[in-house]
Amino acid sequence: MARMTTSPAWTITAEPFDAPDSLALWRAYYTEVSDRYYLLHEGRRTGPVELEREIAAQTGAELAPPGGRLLVGRYGGEPAGSAGVRLLDAATAELTRVFVLKGLRGKGGAALLVRTAEDAARALGATRMILDTRGDLVEARALYARLGYAETEPHNADPYADHWFGKSLQPVVS
Repeated sequence: MARMTTSPAWTITAEPFDAPDSLALWRAYYTEVSDRYYLLHEGRRTGPVELEREIAAQTGAELAPPGGRLLVGRYGGEPAGSAGVRLLDAATAELTRVFVLKGLRGKGGAALLVRTAEDAARALGATRMILDTRGDLVEARALYARLGYAETEPHNADPYADHWFGKSLQPVVS
């Protein structure tokens, strides 16, 4: 697929949700957020059977064109992070699956992934981006606030969501 965004070390492209690199990043993302939740609330990691069940149940098909995009970030050419965007209606897109591998955090990838997802949402016709996250994902909440997202009232009934954010997507002026 065509290159979407680059920086000196990062390259971000839209890729199929079921490509090997996409699936590996999804597994890494889900394993981390699931383990963090269970360690915090139940003092355990995600069990192998429940991990496989949940990964399989959330394929990412909603991130496929025409109404969605999965972005894969590569650092030095290696898969390092992802972000997904999907249209909820003609004007609203949802940001999801924002993730950077632990060893590559702090190198600007998360912000670049979110900004590229915003561009993808604009290309899909969205004028607003929304997202939800959990209270224990403090790094994510700080990132979204830094990038201009404001906390909003809940926009879904996700039992794992504690915080909801929104941002107006202004047209890019060239």
